[in-house]
Amino acid sequence: VMSTKTHLALLLTGMAWAAGSAIGAEMSADQQALLKALPEAKITLQQGLAASASQGQPLSAKFEIDEGHFQLSVYTAKGSAFSEVIVDYTTGKIAKAEAITEADDLSAARKQSAAAAQATSTLAAAVDKAEHDLAGYRAVSVTTKLRQHHAVALVTLVKGQQFKSISEPLE
Repeated sequence: VMSTKTHLALLLTGMAWAAGSAIGAEMSADQQALLKALPEAKITLQQGLAASASQGQPLSAKFEIDEGHFQLSVYTAKGSAFSEVIVDYTTGKIAKAEAITEADDLSAARKQSAAAAQATSTLAAAVDKAEHDLAGYRAVSVTTKLRQHHAVALVTLVKGQQFKSISEPLE
């Protein structure tokens, strides 16, 4: 599982690029590995969200490299329990689901769940809108967040070697 700090660094890098900051052509090793592996994914982020719904309400989803392995990870909530669901990125079927117990991951899931409790639309709808608004981009992650007491989906997308992160309202 990608550490919260690594995930935050990726998101901040993506947001900086989206804001037009001059970071240059430097890309993190994680981003380079993700770009290399992404063509292997036969399903979309939205299909991963749909597949994971049998395990609870999707809170976030991301294509990632975890311990050298490419995967699609979805955090879900069912009652007060949180799970990480690994969706097979070639078939869209659930490969495994396990309880989230690691402190950083549990904290992130709780924050995402609090934001999701205010949402009136789905993460999949937010991803669809982001991909529509940024034609030619493919969503690689989505996270439920609270921004100024409103639920939003932070969607990270990629086109070629360019990452962009945008915020879509969930209420």
